[in-house]
Order: sequence, then C-alpha cells, then structure tokens
Amino acid sequence: MSNKPKILVADDEPNIRMFIRANLVARDYEVILAKDGNEALELAERFLPDVIVLDINMPDLDGIEVCRRLRAWTDVPVVMLSVRGEDKDKVTALNEGADDYITKPFSIEELLARIKVAIRHAVHIESSSPVISVGDLEIDLGKRIVKRSGEIVRLTRTEYRLLAFLVANRGKILDHTVILHSIWGPEYGHEREYVRVFIGQLRRKLEDNQLNPRYIITESGMGYRFVNPE
Repeated sequence: MSNKPKILVADDEPNIRMFIRANLVARDYEVILAKDGNEALELAERFLPDVIVLDINMPDLDGIEVCRRLRAWTDVPVVMLSVRGEDKDKVTALNEGADDYITKPFSIEELLARIKVAIRHAVHIESSSPVISVGDLEIDLGKRIVKRSGEIVRLTRTEYRLLAFLVANRGKILDHTVILHSIWGPEYGHEREYVRVFIGQLRRKLEDNQLNPRYIITESGMGYRFVNPE
C-alpha cells in the first residue's frame, strides 16, 4: 500500500486536471482525477483521499454542492478552485465547508503550498492535554472531542483547530493575523474573511445566541477572545 499523500482533483477542464496531476505526481503525490461533481463524490468515498482539490464550476453538481455533501460524512480538507475571486464567493465556499480557496489562474507553487497546509492540518496528533470545561462546553484536546451540554458537537478539522487555539489562549485578544498564521500558516495574512467565516461557524455550533455570544467575543478593531461565561 502506498504511503504517498492521496489527492483527489475534481475539475471539468481536462487540461487543468492533467496539468495539476503531472505536477503533483512529479512531487510524489498519488493523484485521483474526477471530471464532474458526481464522480468526485464517488471517488472520495471509494479512495478516502487526504485532500480534495475541487473546482466550483462543474456540470451536474457544482463544487459548492459537492462540498456540502462531503461535509455530511467527512472532514477531509477541501481546497476550492474558482475563476471568481470576490470575497462573497470565498465566503460562500468557506461556509459550505471548504478549508481554503484559490482563484484561477493560479501558479502550481501556490496550489502546492495550499495542499501542504491542508495535509499538515489533516494529521491528528495525540495529546495528553486535559479536558477543559467552560460553561456547558467540554473540550477534550487529546481525543479531539467537543461536547455541548453533554452532546457531541461535530466540527471540521479547521473548526476544531481554531477552537483549540482560542481555548489554549483563552482570555487573550487574538487578532486576525495571529489567527491566520497559527491556524492556516505563515503563508496567510490577508485572508481576513477566513477568520470571520470560521468564527461564525463555531458560534453557530457552540453559542445559544450568535449575536450575543458567551464564549467567542469580538473585540472591536482588535480581534477575538475566548472567555469563561459569567
């Protein structure tokens, strides 16, 4: 069995599929190709890739719908590709479960860097960290389990990494750049919408009232802070 990282590339443009495949294979990745959304879902379930590179504009099922369906059963990192570079398009993709977003045309170096970040985040490192109880939340950093009022809360890898970082620095104000560098990596610094989207996702899952959060507080003009509720 191969120990090479396994990358599923889904794009309806043959030239792009083959371009990405050639460059990834040359760098010792195993590559699986899908020409549309339905095939991407089928191959994801069959091969369980380490990372999925997913084009938004595909026939039958677009990348947004594919990502939505993937998130029903897997938290595999998804790097989205799109010709649309507006913030609203990125926010839509991130809200539906994407971990990263690259605008076409892109350099192969940029794609490789994003794939490496995704693989790094996908590695689960066991920890002897204690279970942290805050309000009605119970966060087991060792087992990567989060419970709210005793019920398990399902988080994606990126959501969990962000929560763990906030909790580890609870009480401290963390600005967008610090969060980006810590969760996505030093290559990131301008993707402020990533932080806003994933903070919003955590609030939807952990807070009773997203507009008046108890745990993840916005410090206007400065960043975010995880606090113990009063």
